[in-house]
Order: sequence, then C-alpha cells, then structure tokens
Amino acid sequence: MRSPQVIYVDAVGTLFGVRGSVGEQYAKIATKFDVNLDPDVINFAFYKAFQTSSRIAFPNLPQADIPNAEYQWWRSLAEKTFINTGDLTKFADFEAFFRSLYEYFATAEPWFVYEDTRLALDTWLQQGIDLGVLSNFDSRIYPVLKALGLEDYFSSITISTEIGAAKPDPLIFEGALAKHQIERSPDLAWHIGDSFSEDYQGASEVGIKAFWLNRDCQPTTNPAKQLALTIDKLTSLKT
Repeated sequence: MRSPQVIYVDAVGTLFGVRGSVGEQYAKIATKFDVNLDPDVINFAFYKAFQTSSRIAFPNLPQADIPNAEYQWWRSLAEKTFINTGDLTKFADFEAFFRSLYEYFATAEPWFVYEDTRLALDTWLQQGIDLGVLSNFDSRIYPVLKALGLEDYFSSITISTEIGAAKPDPLIFEGALAKHQIERSPDLAWHIGDSFSEDYQGASEVGIKAFWLNRDCQPTTNPAKQLALTIDKLTSLKT
C-alpha cells in the first residue's frame, strides 16, 4: 500500500479512553455533591440513553451558539440517565452538579491515552504523513487534546458539532478532506476508528481507505466486519 498524505483518527476509543468507566467518573463527581451512585447502574443507563439519542451535531446553527447547544445536549443525556436510574431527585442542585461534571470532562483527569497512541503518531509524523482528528465530539476536544499532550500531533481537528454533521454522514468526512485540500481517494486519505458503522463504513462510503480498530479483538459473525480491514492497535497499521 502507498502511504497516504493524511491519516484521520477518531478520538474516544481510538486515541484515548475513559478511565474505568463513565459510570465511575459520574459517581466520583456526584460524591462532591453528597450523592452516592452505583457506577455500574449509571454506566449501563448512560450507554442506553446515549444509543437512543440523536448524534451530536447542529446543522445551520451559528458558531456562537454551538457551545451552549453542546452543553444542553450532554445535560439532556445526563438527566435522562439519572431519571432512568431513579437518582435524579438525589441532587439538591442538579444544574451545579452537571456544570461541574461537564467541566471535569474537559480536563485530562477522566481520560487515559492508549499505550500505542503516541508510538503510532510519532511514526506517522516521521514518515511525513499529516494527521487529523475526525470525531463526533464537542468543542471540549481542544482542551482535552492539549491536556493529554496530543494537541501538537494534529494539523486539523474536525468535529461533528462544528461541521453540523456527525459520522457516518459524508459531510463530516468531506469537511475533514477540505482542510487538507485533497479529494476523496483511498491513496490520499486513510481513516481509523473504533466504530464499525460510524468510522469504517462512513469513511469507506466516501472513498477514504478505512481501518476498523477492534481493540478488544472481539470475534464477529457479521460478514461485513469479517471482511473489513481490521487492526487491534494503532501501531498495527502498516504505512
């Protein structure tokens, strides 16, 4: 394979992950508000609510209004989570709790960088390949990447809330390509992510060579997944 001009990578689940679990992190912040939560119950309810929520993107919304829209999107998700677990009424001031939680996830503390991340990024940069983040994340990605020491690796950051479209929508991939002034081409652009539908299929459908990151090496009976270009860590990618 020819090395590409640019490699796009997803953020959460690809470059870095949540320490422990989302439920553990929520429970940690809740204790500061004298609320005790069951991390496992919260984690299950969070992902159930997340899977049924619309993707985080705000088409045609003015840039100035995006930060508040992001905040309200996550607040609604958290509120739904706690309603489903029966914990919402435990908070004397849910707004204060959520504000603290939201700000917490903009720091390095709830995240960890995968062991293979920096090794892979260093290798690709040494090969003269441009790197870009392409993620269904919100604008907290900027302080998070900086806090984790990853900011300087990337010449572009493309997120769903700023583009107004979330993976697997072609618009977000096209927005990322435009930042590097290249056309859709498997020879010019590659994309790596841990979501088969959002990352692998989304990128493939717009003509970007895609690699599915299956970190847990989970077996699958899905024929499409069996045929996918799959890696278990970023350093497994041959460029």
